[in-house]
Amino acid sequence: MIVLKHIKDLKAELQARRNQGQTIGFVPTMGALHQGHLSLMQCARNQCDVVVVSIFVNPTQFNNKDDYEKYPRLFDKDIELLQNTKVCDIVFLPDEKEMYPTAEKRSFDLGYLEEVMEGAFRPGHFQGVALIVSKLFDIVMPHKAYFGKKDFQQLAVIRRLVELEKYPIEIVPCDIVREPHGLAMSSRNLRLSKIDFENAKIIYQTLSHIPEWIKVMTIQEIKTKVIESIESVAPFKVEYIEMVNTFTLKPIIDFKQHTSVTACIAVFCNDVRLIDNIEIKL
Repeated sequence: MIVLKHIKDLKAELQARRNQGQTIGFVPTMGALHQGHLSLMQCARNQCDVVVVSIFVNPTQFNNKDDYEKYPRLFDKDIELLQNTKVCDIVFLPDEKEMYPTAEKRSFDLGYLEEVMEGAFRPGHFQGVALIVSKLFDIVMPHKAYFGKKDFQQLAVIRRLVELEKYPIEIVPCDIVREPHGLAMSSRNLRLSKIDFENAKIIYQTLSHIPEWIKVMTIQEIKTKVIESIESVAPFKVEYIEMVNTFTLKPIIDFKQHTSVTACIAVFCNDVRLIDNIEIKL
């Protein structure tokens, strides 16, 4: 495994691999790596000759400065983990000047994807995501790129980006990896106290009841039930719970008109924001 910090070095290394006919799989991350990240890398390892992992805490996707500053940065630990697990070949570890040598004003037509759920509650977030992913795609030029389904809306944004920019890249979605008690694995989980981490199981436990509730409740009744269940455990507060069409991400009005619905949620535990989702086949 090699660690590269400069774009020119990464491009040169990957061009040499391409010249040998090797396929490139790419997993972009913001570090604080966990089993969820490793599952993406393992998927890439199974499908590609070369696995590239980027670690970069991207400032343009944080609409909350405090959240950006508190985001876990464990680069030495991340490198050690990747060396020990042998799931990647190249780590790209740039600093901010390398990725943003000048101010960026580029924007992307993401349509309604940045107006609902995460887009509505985190203004500018998906523009920042699209910007950094486009820059990374331009640098790495992978054959396949791997993203987790936990960031359900982000996955749709990445697909939209590929369509807009006509990238010849296959986007591979990978299943959510959960803690033994059900909480979706996330780098932000590191910021939870031991008791809050344990109590956070209420999020997935509640979502898991939705397939039953759909049979006997209206959408609004389900939302109310979800909020009451999660907020019965202090200090959890639901920012939003939305039921959307799995394929379009548009909020649904009637379950009967859809074959697959995804319940998406954002929950605050004090100042730590957690997201999750569950797909329900109808």
